Amino acid sequence: MGMSVTISAATEHDAEQILKLQYLCYQREAELYGDYSIEPLTQTLADLRTELGEGCVLVARLGPEVVGSVRGTVDEDGVAAIGKLIVHPRMQRHGLGGRLLAAIEERLAQERAATRYRLFTGHRSDGNLRLYHRNGYARIGVEEVNRRLRLVMLEKPATPFATSA
Repeated sequence: MGMSVTISAATEHDAEQILKLQYLCYQREAELYGDYSIEPLTQTLADLRTELGEGCVLVARLGPEVVGSVRGTVDEDGVAAIGKLIVHPRMQRHGLGGRLLAAIEERLAQERAATRYRLFTGHRSDGNLRLYHRNGYARIGVEEVNRRLRLVMLEKPATPFATSA
């Protein structure tokens, strides 16, 4: 009998599992760009706990295990910054990334009045770029970080979500 994945708000108790999963998921990105000093691999547990307290953090659970997560904040202009969308490698390519993205968009629109969503990924991260384009994001710019890495900035307008009854 299989379990289904549920998505909910992260709690303080999820911090260590999120950080371990983040470390696992960003290994491929670090390898792709030849840079293991990227922020997701150097973030501390204290920094993550601060994010849990200040932003909107969701987790995907398979039973008690955290198998995915995403974070977002909204600025005073209503622009939501979405980041650190991670899915355990064994759970990838089953729609969980898209579900997490939709869930954070809905939460940020309903609870924090987001009017636009903005995110970024590395220029070689083809899977990420496909996911974001498939979910309505359009490229708005590219920022060169160094000779190996360019960040592709993507954005889309927020759409009204029906409230769940």
